Amino acid sequence: MVNITKKSNSLRIAIATATVKVSKQETIDAVVQRKIPKGDVFEFARAAGLFGVKKTSDVIPDCHPLPIEFTSITYDIEGLNIIISVEVHTIYKTGVEVEAMHGASVSALTMYDMLKPIDKGVEIQNIRLLKKSGGKSDFKNLKFPELKAAVVVCSDSIFGQMAEDFSGKAIMARLEKFEIETEKYAVVPDEVEAIRNTALELSESGINLLIFTGGTGLSPRDVTPEAISPLIDRQIDGIMETARTYGQERMPYAMLSRGIAGFIGDTLVLTFPGSKNGVEEYIDALFPQILHLFKVNKGQRH
Repeated sequence: MVNITKKSNSLRIAIATATVKVSKQETIDAVVQRKIPKGDVFEFARAAGLFGVKKTSDVIPDCHPLPIEFTSITYDIEGLNIIISVEVHTIYKTGVEVEAMHGASVSALTMYDMLKPIDKGVEIQNIRLLKKSGGKSDFKNLKFPELKAAVVVCSDSIFGQMAEDFSGKAIMARLEKFEIETEKYAVVPDEVEAIRNTALELSESGINLLIFTGGTGLSPRDVTPEAISPLIDRQIDGIMETARTYGQERMPYAMLSRGIAGFIGDTLVLTFPGSKNGVEEYIDALFPQILHLFKVNKGQRH
C-alpha cells in the first residue's frame, strides 16, 4: 500500500456513476412501480451500494481502510437507462474515488441480478468517476514562478563553519517543486540583532516569502521568535498551529517548537525548526495551500 503518513486530513469528496441499460420499457415501468419479483430494485441496490462503499478496502488490495462519513446513492431514469449516482465524503488523508466507483458498481450489479429474470437484455455501462476533490491534488496545477523567496539559516555552528546546513537546502529543494526560486540564501548566528537585521533587509528588498530555519526551540541560544516577533505586522497563528499539530502526530517533541508566522509588510515570514526532518514536515503540512495567502494579501477573494 502507498505510504500516506505524510499526508494531512482534509475533506475528500468523490462522485461516481454507473448506468444500467434495460431492453424494454416494461422493465423500467416494473422498476418504478416496485413490481420486480425479487423486490424493490432501488432499495436493494442502494443497500448493496452502501455495503460496497464500506467494504472497498476488503476487496481492492491497495485501497486504504478509511472512515466513510457520508454516502448518498440516487437514481435518474433516462429512456431505458437507469443512472446510478454515488457520492462519498470522508475527512482523511486519501481520497474516496475508488469507494464511490465501487459503490456504483455494486449497485449496478445488484440491479442486473434483480432484473435479469424479466429482461435478458440488461447491460451495465459506463462506470466512471464524475468528480473528486480534497487534498493537495486540488493545488497540483498551481505554480508560483512570480514569487521571490529567501531562506535564512539561524545557527551558531553553521555560521562558524563547524557544521553543514541541511535544513536550508531542503527548503530550497522543496520550493523548486513549486517553481519558486530562492533568490537569497544566508546563514546568520543565533543572535537577535543579526536575525532581525536580516529580516528587515530581505523584507524591504521585495522578497515575497522569507523562511527562517533554526532557533525556534527552547535552548538558551534559540532566539528566532524573539527576533522576528516585534517585526510582524500581522501574525497568523493558524499557520504554526497547523504545522505543530502535523508534527506532533509524528514526533512527540513537536509541541516544543516556538515558531511564529506572519507578514512583515508584504513579505510572508515563516520560522521553521532547524532539523531537516522538521522543515520537511512543516512544508508537507503547509504547502502549497499556504501560498494562497499572497492572493488574499492583495485583496482577492477566497
